[in-house]
Amino acid sequence: PPGRAGGRDEPVKVSGIVLAGGASRRFGRDKLVEPIDGVTLLERAVLALAGVVDEVVVVIGPDGAAAQLRSVDRPVRYARDPEPFGGPLVGLRTGLAETRGPIVVVAGGDMPWLVPGVLGLLVERVPAALVDPAGMLRPLPCALDRAAALVAVDELLAGGERRLRAVLARVGSSALPWADWQVLDPGGLTLVDIDEPGDLPGTSETPTLRSGSRGRRTRSHKGGGGPGEQR
Repeated sequence: PPGRAGGRDEPVKVSGIVLAGGASRRFGRDKLVEPIDGVTLLERAVLALAGVVDEVVVVIGPDGAAAQLRSVDRPVRYARDPEPFGGPLVGLRTGLAETRGPIVVVAGGDMPWLVPGVLGLLVERVPAALVDPAGMLRPLPCALDRAAALVAVDELLAGGERRLRAVLARVGSSALPWADWQVLDPGGLTLVDIDEPGDLPGTSETPTLRSGSRGRRTRSHKGGGGPGEQR
């Protein structure tokens, strides 16, 4: 596992960034405070990252509320986007400026079933992102070299780009095939995110990955989705 940093002055090897500044337009209200089994979407994402990183930075909008999170055994702090709903690339730039580790793991705050073992594999293969069972490269979660990502993001934003996929292409990210991470996450839950109220599981539902979807779950009792570009 990465080195464990207990405070601001201790060395950090791996940082986590949770993108949480989206508008939740399709959900209709702040989805990140929605609970699953008593734990909010945001808390679930932070807790998963805390299993593989030394610090977590949660990026919120300029007027967003810094949610109270349950106990996490890693330093967690908030950073604010310079503009409201500027898109995930702006949020990534904000997080990169605040983190301290040379490697960063990036995930969405609406990804409640991240598997720490898969995140750890991304760190080992940095820069890297996951390929779903249908062969599609998903932009989140991903692991990046912080210095290279900062340069790439600044160049892309200056050119008007807003897509996370553009960063992966610019830094030459590895694409981890499904076969490489399936054993760690047989259901592909690491790629599942929540976009609409109907994506939340019912009491008898189990999430699964639906190939080619943009962050949606199948609504079956044995049934999940992958992150799109809009957080």
